[in-house]
Amino acid sequence: MNLAFWKKKDGQPKKKKSALREWLDAAIFAVIAATLIRTFIFEAYTIPTPSMEKTLLVNDFLFVSKVSYGPRIPMTPLAVPFTHHTLPLTKYTKAYSEAVQWKYRRIPGFSEIKRNDVVVFNFPEGDTVALERSDESYYDLVRRMGRDQVWSQYKVISRPVDKRENYIKRCVAIAGDTLAVREGIVVVNGVPETPPPASERLYHVTTTTGDRLNHMRLEEMNIEDVPEVRVSGKISYNLTPSEVTSVKQLEAVNGAVEPFVDSNEDGVWPQDTAYYKYTVDNFGPIYVPKKGATVKLDSSNIELYRRIIAVYEENTLETKDGRFVINGTPTDQYTFKMNYYWMMGDNRHHSLDSRYWGFVPEDHVVGKAWLIWMSYGKGGIRWSRLFRTIK
Repeated sequence: MNLAFWKKKDGQPKKKKSALREWLDAAIFAVIAATLIRTFIFEAYTIPTPSMEKTLLVNDFLFVSKVSYGPRIPMTPLAVPFTHHTLPLTKYTKAYSEAVQWKYRRIPGFSEIKRNDVVVFNFPEGDTVALERSDESYYDLVRRMGRDQVWSQYKVISRPVDKRENYIKRCVAIAGDTLAVREGIVVVNGVPETPPPASERLYHVTTTTGDRLNHMRLEEMNIEDVPEVRVSGKISYNLTPSEVTSVKQLEAVNGAVEPFVDSNEDGVWPQDTAYYKYTVDNFGPIYVPKKGATVKLDSSNIELYRRIIAVYEENTLETKDGRFVINGTPTDQYTFKMNYYWMMGDNRHHSLDSRYWGFVPEDHVVGKAWLIWMSYGKGGIRWSRLFRTIK
């Protein structure tokens, strides 16, 4: 047995690496390992808005599982490690190159997306962005301001699927479901939902004196007391199901708590008032497309599926002589190539979700929200939320 394995064949010992070389090798290994973990196993995510309260709070730090639904192979592989779409300390500089673009592929995961899963996904309307107002939908800006105004005032760019903003919502309907919202309650395949325990919606609260509830009492009950919750001339509060029960028991209320139903149609998808009179709390019914399913197309439903056909599934769609023409062929039907999902925030009256921009395609799905590993608020670290799994 040759015990002098550290020596070269000529008998000379191998030259020892310099400290700089060892640090460089270790750094390269760490970057590669972290990138692989971030791409294929889990990724950190921070809650930026209150759209999922009180299930998830602003400044909850999460781990998002990529293996739950199967990790998505990078569609834009040439990118700066540990960045999303913009280089740090810059406003407009891309952190990726579109010189190489791969088709959507996903490694098999442990499960399919199920109803009530909390899912992270790329914003479906994020294919075009006005950079100075990147937190708003470009298409909503165009509807409000006009395309010429948007393009003259802002820098407008396009983004590939996996470089669009990350959103987090609850999946309330999966591919093949029929969904409706009735008086604020989601109804899937004819069955009303059981609201998530920590979900919030607005309720009118009538007190015996006509005044607001005592601020200190609300604070004790962990209910946010904000001035802008006066809705339709009535005092309203954003409450979870358990908070509704508690408020009803207050002597000053005596059970006078009623759910607020929003009748506003502004901005509600599919923004076609000729055929749809949908509101935030009364919506549908609509069919959630399933891969391989075929639907009949006509003037009454084309706006539900136009973006799927022309954008998400990359077909040409025209109307000629009163007929639809897809990829040059006249037709009155379409067969879907992907599964789609309907996502809604748990904070039902403070969430920009599928009610405003429609379906989420399967190739936009990033992963399943898994664990809160850190959380902080006004008072510092929220110790009770640490290492809590997300349901």
